Amino acid sequence: MAVHGRSTLRDLFDDAPTPHIAHPPATHRRHYYVATDGSYRADGGGLGAVIETRDGTRVARLALPHAAPDNNVAEYRALHLGLDVLAARAPRSARVGVLVDLDQLAANVNRAALKNAGDDWAPGGEVAIPSGSEYHWRGVEARIAGFPDLRAASIDGRENPAHPLANAPEEFAHVNREADRCVRPAADHGVNGTTGMSKNGRGLPPSRAERRASD
Repeated sequence: MAVHGRSTLRDLFDDAPTPHIAHPPATHRRHYYVATDGSYRADGGGLGAVIETRDGTRVARLALPHAAPDNNVAEYRALHLGLDVLAARAPRSARVGVLVDLDQLAANVNRAALKNAGDDWAPGGEVAIPSGSEYHWRGVEARIAGFPDLRAASIDGRENPAHPLANAPEEFAHVNREADRCVRPAADHGVNGTTGMSKNGRGLPPSRAERRASD
């Protein structure tokens, strides 16, 4: 359920299973959220991206026609696009939440982020990248390395706000004419770790740390 004063993407991220399973609750404390999607059709496809701050302020939306060889490649290209746009409009100190509807892509992003952070419990093994996505994956890796803390969540494609933008880029072409915005999210004490903490110093889940008792 959406909470007043919170980003729709933030709610989707908090409710997604991937962060809860793969990471401690503190990984929910993001400054920016980016949802991306890529579509493939024989007669063309598209890339979609939506970027919001944690308080729901829209930073950017994109809906671009794009011909990819298959749907998996389109997903990687869409994420590369979304992270490039975010990197141009957000401070390098930003904590980022990524939402995609391809499980393997979310897993690869988290694997790369954990490896980049040097976490002792980072998963081993090689990242398997779809053929044709190698260049864009290198771009994604560079953006992951450019932010101090980035995590990905896998969500249902039917709930992905970037899905309609990617599947009907001509219909949503007007979003590309929205004014460029470089937005800093409103103050949120839970992000810097000074509030929303349990007695043992560990971050509480979003449902307890940042939501009212009546929600």
